[in-house]
Parts: sequence; structure tokens; C-alpha cells
Amino acid sequence: MQRNLKSYHLFCCLLISFGFQGLLAQYPTVRERLINLPNFDKKPVHYGYFLGTNQYDFKFEYIDSYYKELMYKDIAVNQKKGFNVGLIGDLRINDFFNLRFEPGLYYNQRELVYPEFPEFERESDRFREVKSTYIHLPLYLKINTKRINNFRPFILGGISTDFNLSSNQKNTDDNASNVFRTVSQQFNYELGLGFEFYLYYFKFSPSLRGIFSLENELINDSAEGSPWTGYINNMFSRGVSLIVTFE
Repeated sequence: MQRNLKSYHLFCCLLISFGFQGLLAQYPTVRERLINLPNFDKKPVHYGYFLGTNQYDFKFEYIDSYYKELMYKDIAVNQKKGFNVGLIGDLRINDFFNLRFEPGLYYNQRELVYPEFPEFERESDRFREVKSTYIHLPLYLKINTKRINNFRPFILGGISTDFNLSSNQKNTDDNASNVFRTVSQQFNYELGLGFEFYLYYFKFSPSLRGIFSLENELINDSAEGSPWTGYINNMFSRGVSLIVTFE
């Protein structure tokens, strides 16, 4: 799973690098054209909404003996596409910086596939479904380039907190009863890249975001040495979200 984390970071960095290189190359050859919404970015505050899709993974940190002595394989994660929807509040700082609050609802589902641990009695014990319904509360600093006619790229970064309505944290049942539990709240940092298109009546902006959890989300089973949680020290969510905003 460490490889997945590095891939997410590399993906975001490459998008930012290529996007801005292409942007700089366009500046000398841009021709003037009819400008839509010429005063839109002068508003001190504006609002909007967003729709999107997401895909989440888990990064696992195992006990010291997991690889060297026990020589087990990684826990695999079957990722499924989820959806997000929410609102936007934007505060203008100046021509190049905005502070944004984008509260939303994120739904996702993942399936864990465990190695063939000797403690498992049935084949079904190797599979656990993790459903997540997040109330997602992010705060971003959005950094804009100079507008090119009706187009403007941007990058953003920030922090967020999630309240997971599907966490089962207070459930007294655990994996012995086929209930996989996670914490109800977590904190993340986020990175993203996007492009703004100024249309006649509104501004349309697709963007790609990376979401990286900062806290262990796993709740250990009651039984000591449980095969579902006993081999794991920490479990972190890693997500990618494609969002389209309308402002």
C-alpha cells in the first residue's frame, strides 16, 4: 500500500507540473476574445455547488513480524467508485488567492481481501466490506494563475475532517460477527489541480483532488490476537476525487 501512497503524490505533482508548463507556453500566443463574466472574480464572497466521483484505498502499517517472520502478503483492497455532492463558499483574498469551504457528502465502498491466515476457518473470513458515508468538511487555499480569456488554471491545498456515519465505532460487535469497525472522525490533508471555464451565465470548474488521512482509522477487535486487526498497527485512507463545480 506504500506504493499506492507514492503513486497518488506523484500523480498530483505531475498534473500540476504539466498543467503549468502548458499554461506558460500558451501565454505568448493567446488572442483576445469576448470575455464572459468579467467581474466575477472581483466579488468578495460567492457560492456554488459541486458534484463528483471518488475512489478510496487503504494504506496498512503492519506489526514488525508480519513480513520478516510470518512472511504474509499485503491485505488487498478492492476499490469501488463512489460519489460526492456538496456546497461551496468562496472568500476572495486577492486576484491570486481564495479561501474556500466545501462541505459535502462523500459515499464510498471498499472490500478487504485478507491473505490465507491460519486462524481463518472459512473462506468467507478472508473478506470484509467497508462502507463509508463521510460528512466531509474541507478548508482550502486556492492559488490561481492569471486569467486567459475565459480560462484559468489553479492549484489548491488544505486540511479536512471527516465524520463517518458508517463507522460502527460504537457497535459492540466486531469481526467475529462480521462487523469491521473504523473510527467515526478523521483528519486529512488534500492537494488538487483544476481548471476554470467562464461560461456566459456561470463558472464551470473540473478538478482532481488527492485526500490523505493523517490518523489511524482502525478499531481493534475485542479478542486479543484477532486475525482481522491483530496484525495491523495503523490503517489510513487514501482517496482520489474528481469534482465538477458550478459557481
